[in-house]
Amino acid sequence: MIATDLDGTLLRNDKTVSPRTIAALAAAEDAGIEVFFVTGRPARWMGVVSEHVHGHGLAICANGAAVVDLHAEGRRIVRVRELARADALAVVHALREAAPGVTFAVERTEGIHYEPDYPFFPHDPGTSYAPADELLAEGAGAGTRPGPGTRPGTGTETGAATGPGDADPVLKLLAHHPGMDPDDFLALGRKTAGPHAEFTRSSPSALLEISGRGVSKASTLALACAERGIAPEEVVAFGDMPNDLEMLAWAGTSYAMANGHPDVRVSTTHTTSSNEEDGVATVIETYV
Repeated sequence: MIATDLDGTLLRNDKTVSPRTIAALAAAEDAGIEVFFVTGRPARWMGVVSEHVHGHGLAICANGAAVVDLHAEGRRIVRVRELARADALAVVHALREAAPGVTFAVERTEGIHYEPDYPFFPHDPGTSYAPADELLAEGAGAGTRPGPGTRPGTGTETGAATGPGDADPVLKLLAHHPGMDPDDFLALGRKTAGPHAEFTRSSPSALLEISGRGVSKASTLALACAERGIAPEEVVAFGDMPNDLEMLAWAGTSYAMANGHPDVRVSTTHTTSSNEEDGVATVIETYV
């Protein structure tokens, strides 16, 4: 099996898949090598690669919190490994005390929900806007919709009104700090709230990606491999950022991208050229 991260690894900086990489992925599958995309991206961001995974059609998203069928209409989520609400709230309260100025977003199976002061991301508008405690309250989930009010400076509605039930599991909690060093913020998150969740990061900014206990790219990839009778030593993995470290350590053969984070480059068995230079395709071509 080939298990590869996307941003900074398989994708070029313009978020496209190069013709050389497309050809290498197809050659691998033709040779009987399974390919899994293993990414921090949510399912709704997977259109860029959905036509380049064949056979099983599956991808591991949200740092292991979801397995997605890219061939299904709407890119259907087929497995969820959620972040418990109580743990998410504990993380929110701990980080607010330890890192004043932190703001949060909540990634659910049906979309993302923001605190009003969370950095606005126009390419991924929120399903609702409210303080994290409200977004994580019992009953928030299925039926959550934007409530009254306007997010300052955006014209976007704020406030969260919730419908019945709690059918939309939390996949990730995102925590952003406007001033901290990204690696220092990661260390602080693990120190202050480590017993409640898994902390990692993949952004160049101080943005933590927080998953349920035991949930990582590695642990979900291990489940997928066990279901297929594939041993760790039969897996070649590629990555560039701290959220790839567990996966790279688990795989029998691991490659850091030349453009990767220093911690990644010193932790793998091999290094390949950068994502701009088709580093993943270069390695795949040696196998097929």
